Amino acid sequence: MRVITGSARGRRLKELEGQDTRPTTDRVKEGMFSILQFDLEGRRVLDLFAGTGQLGIEALSRGAAFAVFVDHRFDAVKLIRENLKVTDLADRAKVVSGDAMEYLSSLREKFDIILLDPPYGAELIEPALAHIARFDILSPHGIIVAESPAGRALPALAPPYGIHRTYRYGKIGLTVYHRSADEEESNDNGDLFGQL
Repeated sequence: MRVITGSARGRRLKELEGQDTRPTTDRVKEGMFSILQFDLEGRRVLDLFAGTGQLGIEALSRGAAFAVFVDHRFDAVKLIRENLKVTDLADRAKVVSGDAMEYLSSLREKFDIILLDPPYGAELIEPALAHIARFDILSPHGIIVAESPAGRALPALAPPYGIHRTYRYGKIGLTVYHRSADEEESNDNGDLFGQL
């Protein structure tokens, strides 16, 4: 597992032992960051269900201003901190040890990009999406990228949130949500996302 590009390009990241964590493959990660490539610079990123931290670290390496990593497992939190040190990105990151839903419901800040890659069997993706929309955690023109098994349709969210596009990489699917500005219709993608 390595950082694909940016300031930490080529750095190898440590992985968690056991079957509880399923790291995003390089192919899916490349697809995800191809989707986000013009929207990362200077943005605030939330890596929920962070695992090894590889998605948030990739975002930081590519120019995101700050990233928050959330995981409930002690070993994952420790590993994320180690991976941030290895990549020299710890000064632009915060690691939170705790339950993702509790974290979302207590937030008093917004993020520009939210990356969701929970364990597939845990049935956490729909509740996480519902919490994000309910507490309106995404900034206007913000983006959510949710990873799930291919063929699994993720739910529509109430305006100003809307599904922008879905992608398939073998057995893995990515669903991209956009949050419109408050004065826009939820189905208006605007010029900001014209390159997707």
